[in-house]
Amino acid sequence: MIMKPVDFAIIGLFLAIVIIIGIIASKTAKKSTAQFFLGGRTMPWWLLGVSMVACTFSADTPNLVTDMVRQAGVAKNWAWWAFLITGMVTVFIYAKLWRRSSVMTDLEFYEIRYSGRGASFLRIFRSLYLGVLFNCLIMGTVSLAAIKIGAVMFGLSPLTTVVMASVCVVIYSALGGLKGIMWADFFQYSIAMFGAVFAAVIAVRQPEIGGLSGLLSNPALTGKLTFFPDLGNPSVYIALLIIPIAVQWWSVWYPGAEPGGGGYIAQRMLSAKNEKHAIGGTLFFNFAHYALRPWPWILVALASLIIYPDLAAIKAEFPNIADQYLRHDIAYPAMLTKLGTGWLGLVIASLIAAYMSTIGTHLNWGSSYVVNDFYKRVMRPGASEKELVLIGRITTVSLMVLAAVIAISVLNNAAQAFNFIILSGAGTGAIYLLRWFWWRINAWTEIVGMVTATVFAVIFIFFVGDDAVATGLLDGFTVKLLVTVVATSIAWIIAMFVTRPVDSAVLREFYRKTKPGGPGWKKVVEEAKAAGDPIESDDRVWEMPLQILCVFIGCVTIYSALFAIGSFVYTHVLIGIVLSVITVLGTIFLFKSFTKLKAA
Repeated sequence: MIMKPVDFAIIGLFLAIVIIIGIIASKTAKKSTAQFFLGGRTMPWWLLGVSMVACTFSADTPNLVTDMVRQAGVAKNWAWWAFLITGMVTVFIYAKLWRRSSVMTDLEFYEIRYSGRGASFLRIFRSLYLGVLFNCLIMGTVSLAAIKIGAVMFGLSPLTTVVMASVCVVIYSALGGLKGIMWADFFQYSIAMFGAVFAAVIAVRQPEIGGLSGLLSNPALTGKLTFFPDLGNPSVYIALLIIPIAVQWWSVWYPGAEPGGGGYIAQRMLSAKNEKHAIGGTLFFNFAHYALRPWPWILVALASLIIYPDLAAIKAEFPNIADQYLRHDIAYPAMLTKLGTGWLGLVIASLIAAYMSTIGTHLNWGSSYVVNDFYKRVMRPGASEKELVLIGRITTVSLMVLAAVIAISVLNNAAQAFNFIILSGAGTGAIYLLRWFWWRINAWTEIVGMVTATVFAVIFIFFVGDDAVATGLLDGFTVKLLVTVVATSIAWIIAMFVTRPVDSAVLREFYRKTKPGGPGWKKVVEEAKAAGDPIESDDRVWEMPLQILCVFIGCVTIYSALFAIGSFVYTHVLIGIVLSVITVLGTIFLFKSFTKLKAA
């Protein structure tokens, strides 16, 4: 595509603003690791929420949604829509627990919850496993999307695209730390959302589409438009709906939707002013993430099925695309080539914003693990704050380089990486939910669960094809998911009961600090009381019943908002109005309950 001077000016202005934000934030970020990695624990709920949703709005997300819609229709999005349940559980049950823990990273949690060598090993190992390898795989996936956009729209080589895309984000991430990233996220999210909506409008207005009515009535979209999979076909609805809702949300660890919270979501909650802001920010994130964002991407994906009905059509128009990158997810950047001159710079800026918001968060999150949980914990326990911040900045640059290598040399499809990430955390999710509310969970529970899931993921992704394990009712990947969940769950349950429990002193101190409550801690509470070391007041009220009700109402509210927007898009006005009313009523209930939870 040919860019005009005005396009370059818009992109240049955008990049300059982001770097200025990083420079301003660097004045406080360099003072300490708490400032660099947690913004001084002073972040308000609205900035937390926008930052969370900006991070999960990455350059690869529209590509992934496009891949899903093109291959299995709108209903395929339940593969990630189901994680809303996880999000609501985090909002109303775990957000305040994380804030009470006052740890620097969620990996530091291991040594306040567990005891012995297992706790130390888990913290140190996962600092490198998640902070470096897993984190760079995710950033590699995001960079892969940038590579495809650069190749389709401008004919750029993979290396050129990655270098151009990453230099700016590395600069402001290394300078400004989390505070700089969060303020940059606030600016970038506005640009990214505008670009996504504008791209959808342009896609629908293409001559081949004929407007919204032409899109919805086009025979190429037959069977692709429904919100839910075909309920008359068990082989479809079991994989697309039942498994995600019944199994996936609680059993699978996935970045941004970790059962019980974790990763950069936990980092945001730990940076909040207080518990109230941690809960409010996470609630806002889930509403924006699941209800507000999907439809512009879905519309572009649906339009792409008309303009590029198959991969051959994409290849015919873009013959220079390497076969390595020719997958259905490339249809999204292909549709962006339809933009007219003048708006191109703004939409490209929005794509850069989506890329940088995600990469910036992952760079800071990963470096926080390396610095706090490996370098400071193992190599330099007495390191000064100035030294730790310097190491954090060096790590930031190093992680970006490794992610670029993975994107260029290893990956070829967004769905490929998504599937590996899903399987590598399958079966471990229940551990992250239970460890707060059941004293018997120990470090070896997590170690065995993590190792088992990773082994199965490697075998299933790289050595076993989906067709080899598919059944009449379930596709191959669903079978792999269920097998991994069952095998991993059995492994960690056995490990939990054959290994020593956590030391009583550690359990009591953890309970005092986080106050989780519930029958799962009854033994610890009673033993502490009998020993003259009470850890819970007799008049304490357990909030779980109301919290579970809020989780249910929260899911109904956000799903109603999601499908209300979809109904209006589909011109089903009456259904849209009914769902909107449900959304409003649910929101009122949640705000009233929020006050009660804080008062309890």
